[in-house]
Amino acid sequence: MFEFGTKTYVMGILNITPDSFSGDGLLGDEGLETAVSQAKQFVADGADILDIGGQSTRPGSEMIDAEEEARRVLPIIKAVRHAVDVPISIDTYWSDVAEKALEAGANWINDVWGAQMDPRIADVAASGQCPIVLMHNRSKPKSVIQEEKLGNAYVGANYDDLIEDIKRELQISIDIALKAGVKEENIILDPGVGFGKTREHNIQIVNQLNEFKTLGFPILLGTSRKSFIGYTLDLPPNERMEGTAATVAIGIDRGADIVRVHDVKPIVRLARMTDAIVR
Repeated sequence: MFEFGTKTYVMGILNITPDSFSGDGLLGDEGLETAVSQAKQFVADGADILDIGGQSTRPGSEMIDAEEEARRVLPIIKAVRHAVDVPISIDTYWSDVAEKALEAGANWINDVWGAQMDPRIADVAASGQCPIVLMHNRSKPKSVIQEEKLGNAYVGANYDDLIEDIKRELQISIDIALKAGVKEENIILDPGVGFGKTREHNIQIVNQLNEFKTLGFPILLGTSRKSFIGYTLDLPPNERMEGTAATVAIGIDRGADIVRVHDVKPIVRLARMTDAIVR
């Protein structure tokens, strides 16, 4: 279904959380109905994949356990699976949640810790013969600053050589996945924009995204509404569409295969236009 290199695929974000940094969390009594409605709209707007997550990954957010995460996401996955006919990705780093999500109808795993928080998640991907997104992550809560309008951001993250350090640490995730039996064609890499990186680091990652292609796998870029855009433009999350669009256009030019976004309709149009130019 996915022929990487021929077009940019758009992943629409469904946050099943009460504390999403972007203000689009769908948790609550009306969350299921709203999530299904949003999923249908995303597909109508051109989304190729839907990413469902129950854990906030904003800088400094509190971790929840696997049981609570499963309680949040499994009913949504089941309902969305009946409503739409595109792949569903479960955004989790817990192997138990991933396993249950695949049983509930998910098709992909999106792990923000690159199989290094819970290595068994690679076994789940292997046994399910499903794609797994392995993301680079150096998040540390003590490295977070917060401003009321702009939200949380990382400071003081130290790298000897940003791109080469990320590539080396992504290779660790790749090795974990391959050792577990994940097929090479099911591995997708995400350099982890916003996760343990400063504003300058994130800008450099987007600008040099093509460097990660040397690892030999498709690249997912997740910049949507993130704080490095807010700190660059001095704008809150709900006003970062244009900044997001700029990062996506540059990212596609630099080799992104998948872009993970909140604002599906305008980004689908942008991706199609950028593809027409660069592909």
